[in-house]
Amino acid sequence: MRRLSLILIAIVAAAILYFLVMRKNAPPDVPFAKAARETIVSALTTNGKVEPLLWAAARAEVAGAVERTYVQRGQQVKKGAPLVQLDTATLNSDLAAAQARVAAAQAELQTLQQGGRSAEVASINGSLDAARQELTEAQREFETTERLKAKNAATGQEVTAARDRVERARLQIQSLQQRKTAQVSQPDLSAADARLREAQAAVTAARERIGMTSVRAPIGGTVYQFDLRSGSFVNPGDLVANIGQLQTVRIIVYVDEPDLGRVEPGMPATITWDAMPGRVWTGAVERKASQVVALGTRQVGEVSCVIENPDLNLLPGTNVNVEIRSKVVKNAVTIPNAALRREGGRTGVFVLNARRIQWHDVQLGVASVVRSQVLSGVNEGDSVALPTDRNLKDGMAVTPVYP
Repeated sequence: MRRLSLILIAIVAAAILYFLVMRKNAPPDVPFAKAARETIVSALTTNGKVEPLLWAAARAEVAGAVERTYVQRGQQVKKGAPLVQLDTATLNSDLAAAQARVAAAQAELQTLQQGGRSAEVASINGSLDAARQELTEAQREFETTERLKAKNAATGQEVTAARDRVERARLQIQSLQQRKTAQVSQPDLSAADARLREAQAAVTAARERIGMTSVRAPIGGTVYQFDLRSGSFVNPGDLVANIGQLQTVRIIVYVDEPDLGRVEPGMPATITWDAMPGRVWTGAVERKASQVVALGTRQVGEVSCVIENPDLNLLPGTNVNVEIRSKVVKNAVTIPNAALRREGGRTGVFVLNARRIQWHDVQLGVASVVRSQVLSGVNEGDSVALPTDRNLKDGMAVTPVYP
C-alpha cells in the first residue's frame, strides 16, 4: 500500500512538472483588436472661457453714494434703462447756489443797462432838468439884454454878464450829461454780461451733473456683472455694471501649442458645461490664435469660437469644455491608438498572421481621441496587438486574446 502511494505521488509530480514545462514554452497571451471601417472624427478637446460677443460697461460719471438700485445680475434691460440712482443732495445745493448767482447777475446787468443805480440817475436827471431851465432863462435874458443894448438901454457889461450866464448853463448841462454817461461804461456792461453767462453756465453744468446721477444702460442686453448696493460710494469712472448681448457668445479656447496647426477658421466647435450635463452648444472657430501665452504649466494659443446661446445660459466668465472638429472621414479603416508603436523612428503595428506577429509600417490619416485612420499597412479585419507587459518581437508566436 505504501508502495502504491509513492507511485501515485510520483505520477502527480511528473504531471505537474510536465504542465509547468509546457506552459513555460507556450506562446504568451497577447491582447488584440480588429481593424474596422467606421466614420472617424478628428477632434481637439480642451477647455475655454465664455465672453460676450457684444458688450458695454456702464460707469459712474460723478461721485456719490448709491441711493437706489434698479437691476440685478442676469436681468434683461433695454438701452437707456436706469441701473442706479446716486444721491443728489450736494448737487442740488450747487444748483441752487448757481441759480442765485444768475439772479444777482441779471439784476446787475439790468441796472447797468438802465444807466446805473436808480437813485443816482434820478438825481442827475433832476439836476439836468434844472440846468436846462437855467439855460432857457439865461438865453432869454441874453437876448433881451442885446436888444436893449441896441437901443442904448443896456451896457456892454450887462450883455457880457448875460452871455456868461448862458455859457455857465451850457457847461453845467454838458458836465451833468458826462456824469450820467460815466455811470455805465461799455467795459462795465461787458463784465456784467460775462458774469451772467458764467452763472448761467454753472446752472447748466449743475443740471447736467444731476442728470449724471442716474446711471443708465449704454446698450440693451443682459446685466452680467453688477455688485453695487444702496449706500455704496462710487467715484467718476467706477464700474457700475457690464451689459452684454448674449444670444451669441465668444469662447476663448485654450489650445496647446502643438495642436495649434490643426485649427482653422470655420471648423465646427461643440461646447459642454459641467454645471449642465447633457446640454450642448454649437458654433464654429472664428479666428486662430495670434500668439502663444503661458496658462499655468501649459503653453497655449487663445483661439476664438463663436457659439449660439439662445437660452442665455452661458454667462460671461463660465469655464466650459470645448471640442473642435478638424476633419471627418467616412468609411475609414481605423485601429485603436493604443496599438501604435514607434520603433527606430518608424511608426507601425504588430499584425497577427497564423498565430505569429509581423511588424507592419503604417501610414496614418485622421486621428480621434481613441482611434486613428490607417491609410496603408493594415487592412480591414486585421488583428493588431494591443499593449502588453511582454516584449513583442517580429515573428514571435503568440496566443491571441480579444478583450
